[in-house]
Amino acid sequence: MTQVKNGDTVSIHYTGTLNDGTTFDSSEGRDPLAFQVGSGQIIPGLDSAMPGMAVGDKKTVNVPCDQAYGPVNPDMRQQVQRTEIPAEIPTEVGTRLQMQAQNGQAIPVVVVDANETTVTLDANHPLAGQDLTFAIELVEIKPAA
Repeated sequence: MTQVKNGDTVSIHYTGTLNDGTTFDSSEGRDPLAFQVGSGQIIPGLDSAMPGMAVGDKKTVNVPCDQAYGPVNPDMRQQVQRTEIPAEIPTEVGTRLQMQAQNGQAIPVVVVDANETTVTLDANHPLAGQDLTFAIELVEIKPAA
C-alpha cells in the first residue's frame, strides 16, 4: 500500500477545531484540500502529520500554536489616530478591514479597540495564539515525479 512521503501531492478531508470544540474550518461539502507535502503550503504541524499515511487513513492531529499560525505578536497591533481614517470606514470592534503596506500589498486587519481619538488594528492571523485540532482523512496520493 502506498504511503505518503515528502513531495507527494495529497488530498484530504478535514475538520479543524479549537480547544473549546468550536469548528473554525472544514472541507465538508467541498472538494478535498490538495497540497504538496513538505512544500510549506499548509501549516507545519499538519504538514508533518502526513508522511506514512495511506489512502483511507483517518487521524486526529493536535497542532500547538507555534506549529500553526504562531503566537500573538504584539508588534502586529497598531494604534491609528481616528482622524487618519476616512469617516465612511467602519471602526466598530470586530470589524475586518484592509490596510495597504508601503509595497502596495493588502494586509487584513481587525479593529480590536476604538475610542474617540484612536483605533487599534490587529494584523495577527485570526488563529494566532491558538492550539488547533484537525480530524483528517486521506483521500488521494499523487506520488512525486
